Amino acid sequence: MRARAGAPGYIRRMLNHQVRLAARPVGLPKRNDWSFTEEPVGEPPEGGFVVKTLMLSLDPAMRGWMNEGRSYIPPVGIGEVMRAGGVGVVIASKSPAFPIGTHVSAGLGVQEYRVFTSGKGVERIELSIAPLEKWLNALGMPGMTAYFGLLDVGQPKPGETVVVSGAAGAVGQTVGQVAKLKGCRVVGIAGGAAKCDFVVKELGFDACIDYRAGEVREGLKQHCPSGVDVYFDNVGGEILDTVLTRLNKKARVVICGAISQYNSTTAVKGPANYLSLLVNRARMEGIVVFDYADRYPEGIAQLAAWMKEGKFVSREDVVDGLEHFPEALLKLFSGENFGKLVLRVAS
Repeated sequence: MRARAGAPGYIRRMLNHQVRLAARPVGLPKRNDWSFTEEPVGEPPEGGFVVKTLMLSLDPAMRGWMNEGRSYIPPVGIGEVMRAGGVGVVIASKSPAFPIGTHVSAGLGVQEYRVFTSGKGVERIELSIAPLEKWLNALGMPGMTAYFGLLDVGQPKPGETVVVSGAAGAVGQTVGQVAKLKGCRVVGIAGGAAKCDFVVKELGFDACIDYRAGEVREGLKQHCPSGVDVYFDNVGGEILDTVLTRLNKKARVVICGAISQYNSTTAVKGPANYLSLLVNRARMEGIVVFDYADRYPEGIAQLAAWMKEGKFVSREDVVDGLEHFPEALLKLFSGENFGKLVLRVAS
């Protein structure tokens, strides 16, 4: 039923379990960098509503949000609930736009419930289009990052060669499939034979280089004999340096992430081969998905259409339990996750 002022305060009696940032991590985040707290959920104000978290998106960018310093988004403060995007369901409401039972996507944080004072930043989602986990993958922030990063920044043309690092991950799997649908030759870079098999046999990439099994340089020579026109970089470090040596004239390098650098205890290693950009009149540009927020419906509509037509697939790696958040997050940096990493908080 719709929550009302003066109604039985069952919401007030509920406890919200939360994960808060207790300290700035040095290197890989440790369990004692987090605190586990609880507080009453609280009733929604007029025009507001309460969302029960069902699933949370775990993303490499979260590591950067823990660091103090200037970035594209303010850092999570010490003592604050850890920032995270998620999907959930409205369980109490004083907003006609978000009645009880509505499924939504929003910045929910690593917690069981969130009270919203308005609908700003909250999007309704339809489970008839895709199940919950897809709204955190291809139809969520990773998919929008891939879609707009590739098409707006990378600007691939039919027949060009596109290379994608982190190819089996949330962003990489979408980048490669969109590039194929746009008529490109696509080569992935991933860690392990199983991931490379998935990238080629299930996602339809033309080839995949296993960076754990051999020399990336030799793999690029073999699978990109005519060079690289677009490189979508999710890892940074040595792999970025190596791909830079294979760029074609007027190539585009999309900087999405640098997961190899996020937990370094020394200064971030910049590209040593950056002069390749000069020699090849190439361009390197970053992608921050929030810049495209007003265009998300465009990306969602196209990716959902490809899904419905059977032209696009996605894979999720789901971990159960809010209490397992610290260990689940580390899977991103060990490469242990297979597909988009999702934390299921409730069913």
